[in-house]
Amino acid sequence: QVQLVESGGGLVQPGGSRRLSCAASGSIFRGATMEWYLQAPGKQRELVASIKRSYTTSYTDSVKGRFTISRDNVGNTVYLQMNNLKPEDTAVYYCHMQYTNIWGQGTQVTVSS
Repeated sequence: QVQLVESGGGLVQPGGSRRLSCAASGSIFRGATMEWYLQAPGKQRELVASIKRSYTTSYTDSVKGRFTISRDNVGNTVYLQMNNLKPEDTAVYYCHMQYTNIWGQGTQVTVSS
């Protein structure tokens, strides 16, 4: 059974950077589109970025130019590099394998001075 484990969250000042990692077990990772979602307090979970097995990426408008999604198909890991962080980026960030019900446990990112 595939499992996803996120890491890298924490407290960061506005304008700072953070890199999230999501380690996947299982060989199906290499063929899957991987996604990062965020869920802010009191709000629904929303898609932030995705990366296909072809390495094609897409982003929601609010993070374009600031966040970069990447993947390592040898290490079965997907990353989210977050730069120029804003207080409104504060949320729990989840890793997800597209078209499945496979989610990570989430990692909290708090942007505050």
